[in-house]
Amino acid sequence: MLKFLTLTIITAGLLWGRGIPLEIGDQAPDFSLPDENGQIHRLSQYRGQKVVVYFYPKDDTPGCTKEACGIRDLFSQFTDNKIVVLGVNYDNAASHRKFKEKHNLPFHLLSDGDKSVSKQYDADGMFFPSRKTYLVDEEGILINIFENVNVLTHAEEILRYFESN
Repeated sequence: MLKFLTLTIITAGLLWGRGIPLEIGDQAPDFSLPDENGQIHRLSQYRGQKVVVYFYPKDDTPGCTKEACGIRDLFSQFTDNKIVVLGVNYDNAASHRKFKEKHNLPFHLLSDGDKSVSKQYDADGMFFPSRKTYLVDEEGILINIFENVNVLTHAEEILRYFESN
């Protein structure tokens, strides 16, 4: 009995604060985060639209820049298909503004400074969020989750998925 209790306590400690991993078909958890200008964005405000919520480690690092610029370069196709793009990481608004301006990014970057949204989406890490992308349909349902992102082709991959579904 003592062994079972000890194992239970250890397991609970390891899992403390972790939610149940999200799966395709789940309702996407709503969130409320500020963008590069301090404006609050709620996922629920985009109901009726397709949404890309992409988590990335750090502003203005090589891989993150390639990923963001890939989306930027195809952004007219995203808007033509009525797809909203929201980038999320732990960086603050000033960092996001600088990154957006330097690379002329036409979509919002949201600050998850307390890591709560990254944790909800199972994209949290100690120092940086994981590189993961969630596609949300018009009803707020998760329709795809990209966990192994190739930063060079990710924008095309997202568009292809939305076009085929």
